[in-house]
Amino acid sequence: MTTGATHTDETFALDTADGVPCNVIHVRGRKKPTKGPVLLVHGVGVRTEIWRPPNPTTIVDALLEAGYDVWMETWRASMDVPNNTWTLDQAAVLDHPLAVAKVLEQTGASSLQAVTHCQGSTSFMMSACAGLIPEVRTIVASAVTLHPVVPRVSGLKLRYVVPPVSRLLGYLDPRWGRDGAPWILPKLLTAYCMVSRRKCDNGVCKVSSFMFGSGDPTLWTHEQLSAETHEWTKGEFGPAPLTFFKQISQCVRRGHLVSVDGRPELPASFVAQPPQTDARFVLITGGKNHCFLPESQRRTYEWLEGVAPGRHALHIVAGYGHLDVFVGMRADEDWFPLIVSELDKA
Repeated sequence: MTTGATHTDETFALDTADGVPCNVIHVRGRKKPTKGPVLLVHGVGVRTEIWRPPNPTTIVDALLEAGYDVWMETWRASMDVPNNTWTLDQAAVLDHPLAVAKVLEQTGASSLQAVTHCQGSTSFMMSACAGLIPEVRTIVASAVTLHPVVPRVSGLKLRYVVPPVSRLLGYLDPRWGRDGAPWILPKLLTAYCMVSRRKCDNGVCKVSSFMFGSGDPTLWTHEQLSAETHEWTKGEFGPAPLTFFKQISQCVRRGHLVSVDGRPELPASFVAQPPQTDARFVLITGGKNHCFLPESQRRTYEWLEGVAPGRHALHIVAGYGHLDVFVGMRADEDWFPLIVSELDKA
């Protein structure tokens, strides 16, 4: 158990079938929860601390203040998990159902709600649509869900750059922009990132922008980040395996999420049948998202409306990008009340 200025954390290991060391972290605040559990699911190459940037109020603070019992999932895409060549399929089958089960076991609750981001959203959506997490009643999903749509340059990069690079590299790592790259090819990629993106001097920001899209920057708008948070990001991004990028490339070309491992628990296509869940989906994104375009969430919302009209929700807020939805210095005003209000509807 670890204790901070305002939060106390307790970690519970997850016994994944393939031995990948995942966990869930229970966050206790100063107030006793009056509402049910909420599970936070991070994106690729970050970790649970992405929910707690150095801002006066974080999404964790907002949820605790609203009375929720807050839990954070560390799944196989975390930078705190040793490098592994994971796929979204593995996360959907082996990680998220275990995390949900562990939270319910520890809390005694019969159901929970979730706030997910990026590939935490896609893989959690895969679990939900396959009927693997029926206990989840609300999913607030950020950035992308069933229909990944990327800028044209990103699509070309996924199609023509990822395949040859994947034969030479197992992963890409934003920390090359801070610590230096290990050998010639990573050094060349890092050098390209440094000269092609000029809006800041943060090497991690530059390399992550190359990895995850085509913006300058890709993962946020600089106007939304405080100088302290921008500096903090240097320590909050780690490696992402090219197995993931290859799967996303297939999904982008098909126009929707597809499974790649042939696991019997998952359908080949996640839009060929209605979601096998009663969960309500709340789709959120920034209007300036250059990682996955806002059209991604619009398409999924329209698809969900075709299945269950009027049940789900879509929120696109102008002036925000990808991750600044949670780490932006005004996110506590522009986003957190909206998220809490949607959770309160369940």
